[in-house]
Amino acid sequence: MVVTVTGQVLALGGVAIVALLLSRFSRLELTLSCILCGFIAGQAIGWLDFDTGIRAHNLEEIVFYVILPVLIFEASWHIKPGLLKRWLLPVLLLATLGVLVSCLVTAVLVYYGIGYPSGFPWAAALITGAILAATDPVSVVNQLSALNAPEDIKTLFEGESLFNDATAVVLFSLFLSLALEGGEAGTGEFLMHFGVVFVGGILVGVISGMLAAALALLLRSPPATAFLLLFTAFGSFYLAEHLLHVSGIMAVMFAALVVRASLAEVEEQVAEGMEFTWEWLGQVFTSLLFVIMGLVITLGMFRDMWLAMLIAIAAALVARAAAVAVCSLLTRPLTHSIGVGWQLLLFWGGLRGAIAVALVLALPIELDYWYTVQSMVFGVVLFSLLVQGTTNGLLIKRFA
Repeated sequence: MVVTVTGQVLALGGVAIVALLLSRFSRLELTLSCILCGFIAGQAIGWLDFDTGIRAHNLEEIVFYVILPVLIFEASWHIKPGLLKRWLLPVLLLATLGVLVSCLVTAVLVYYGIGYPSGFPWAAALITGAILAATDPVSVVNQLSALNAPEDIKTLFEGESLFNDATAVVLFSLFLSLALEGGEAGTGEFLMHFGVVFVGGILVGVISGMLAAALALLLRSPPATAFLLLFTAFGSFYLAEHLLHVSGIMAVMFAALVVRASLAEVEEQVAEGMEFTWEWLGQVFTSLLFVIMGLVITLGMFRDMWLAMLIAIAAALVARAAAVAVCSLLTRPLTHSIGVGWQLLLFWGGLRGAIAVALVLALPIELDYWYTVQSMVFGVVLFSLLVQGTTNGLLIKRFA
């Protein structure tokens, strides 16, 4: 079994390396290169008689316990504490009220758009809404850096995405649990459960982060610190999610934020190499995630689910516009408010990427509508990358 798993991991890694080469020597964005190479590999698997080991029933644990902790910790590590503090209130508005507005608007539009309650119930619509509430700023932030945009707008994008990813994952987990259990929770019960899971994850993350920071200061070794932080990413998630049954994503995020803030003012030797470490880890796991997406995409998905994909794309755009507009309106009395130009950037630059793909790949096949939801999310992600990602530079030049 070890030999088989090793071969499968190497095969996935090989496809990811081919995608890196394709991206390097073409103008194709890395995530698109990974999807394309994964899709081609998926079509060739039958001919080569090769088993990747990827199954719908084992993706949930791979995604939640292996991929998500690294992606969330990496995104948290790159946030600059000083700038985040300046934009904290707008970020929190977008990541709480904004996520709820986006989730609910998307759910309502896809539910009535599909119009098939027996096959696509409210549970499916809410799960879809939660998944599509998560945004991915990687390509947008790269564009902002290339065009020398102000650090404030980059921090707003990164901070909002980081916090709304965590909120969206918590909502996804709660809606998924309700769907699998077949029960219906009242609003008060749901909000109480959400609060316990959310706050519990924060507490676990803060404690884990403080402990990791203290150990890093004792070790004072870049290699040892890198290992310690990787252990913290996986350990805080496992402790919160599996043992304490609170939000693992919130635990990972706050562990990273606390460690980063604690090490920010100490001698550089302690944090030396951390940026590089998390950069390559993030790229590896993001590449593998989009390769897997390419592997599971089929041509039949576009043939059979094209209308559902179009409905999801329209719903995601309307929901994002509503979320940004509502939250921006509420920031007007604040010292740092979101102007009209930045609202347009947040709307069109709210791409769906790695977290949305990770969540939809984690859907259990016991749900009759899992394939419909997966197709819709894949359609939105491809639209984000192919249309929004390629045209967003024009808005950045005008409004950043």
